[in-house]
Amino acid sequence: MTLDGVGGAGGAWLIAALALGIAELVVPGVFLVFLALAAAITGALAFAVPGIPVAVQLLSFALWSTVAVLIGRRWYHDYPVATDDALLNDRAGRLLGQVVTVDVAIADGHGRVRIGDGSWAAEGPDLSVGSPARITAVQGGVVIVEPLPSPSPPPTAKG
Repeated sequence: MTLDGVGGAGGAWLIAALALGIAELVVPGVFLVFLALAAAITGALAFAVPGIPVAVQLLSFALWSTVAVLIGRRWYHDYPVATDDALLNDRAGRLLGQVVTVDVAIADGHGRVRIGDGSWAAEGPDLSVGSPARITAVQGGVVIVEPLPSPSPPPTAKG
């Protein structure tokens, strides 16, 4: 099986590389760029070796995709992208320290708390409905809470 027309198989792979590169710009996620690189290498191979079978082209694309992803993962591990918001994609990390209200009484260590517009499963000491609590940890979608200290009554004036 061969592709006729301008560029043949090599041209098709380079068009695929271009489309993947554009898709990476439209939907950033730092993944499609690796596939675009693999498609470009496969396109160059198809130009260099005319008549290369489609199965070999697909194998080349799979191999170079794997290599590019592994190199990319290693690169981003060694050179992480700096951000002003270290918890940007860490929802559990963003919850730590938040003050919440008990939604369903925590009894025998289990209950529910109101977080934003949702109700989350919670674990912690017994607390009645409406009690304020602070999130100290998140484990498997369950928030661990501790009661907030009760405010001291204002001192009375003696006179």
